[in-house]
Parts: sequence; C-alpha cells; structure tokens
Amino acid sequence: MKTFKYFIPAVIWLVTSLILLTLPGSAFPKENWLNFIWADKLIHIGMFALLTLLWCYAFFKSNPSNNLLKIFLITGFVFIIYGAAMEFVQKYWIPNRSFELEDIIADTIGVILGFLFSYRIFIKK
Repeated sequence: MKTFKYFIPAVIWLVTSLILLTLPGSAFPKENWLNFIWADKLIHIGMFALLTLLWCYAFFKSNPSNNLLKIFLITGFVFIIYGAAMEFVQKYWIPNRSFELEDIIADTIGVILGFLFSYRIFIKK
C-alpha cells in the first residue's frame, strides 16, 4: 500500500486524459488560429508523453528492479494501444468526434518521447 502513492498522479492523469478524449466535439472550438500551428497534435504529444512518464515514474519508485526496461516498454505499448483505441471510441461513440490517424501518430510520438525521457532519467543514469 505504501507504493500506491506513486501511482496516484498517474491514475489522475489517465482519468483526465480519458475525460478529455471523450468530450463531445461540440465542446471544442470549430476553426481558429490554433489549427494553423497544429495545436491539437502538440496537445496529443504532450498528453501521452506525460501519461507515459507518470506511469514509468510510478513503476520506477514502486519497483526499482532490473526489469524496468521491460516494464517501460510494456507501458509504452499499452499507451500506444490506448491512444489508437480512443480514436475508435471517438469515431463510434462520441458525438461530433472522428477518427484521425494523425492523432494516433501524435499519441505514439508522445509515448516514445515519454519512454525516452523515462529511460534516460530512471534507467540510464
């Protein structure tokens, strides 16, 4: 139970991401200057980088073993699948939302960045 405290930020961010990814399309502005700079994709990258980093940190603090690389890789794979699955959820179940391959790519880039940062900070020291 003592190590559970390390997972609290990760769980909170996972729930936050789930809420953000399942908001109806009507909750977002239609067209603005943010589309020009691909703000949506940058948000996806940041959201998934932070998600991966928080979970890797929690695993590092709760189990600083020799298996961290494997755990981090599995974490990254799970969040890539999560990002792709959420695109299908948006397409089929969320009003005014659609499937975007570019969002899956942005999510994957975020996961890779979160993994690389976690690897460098928690494993490679």
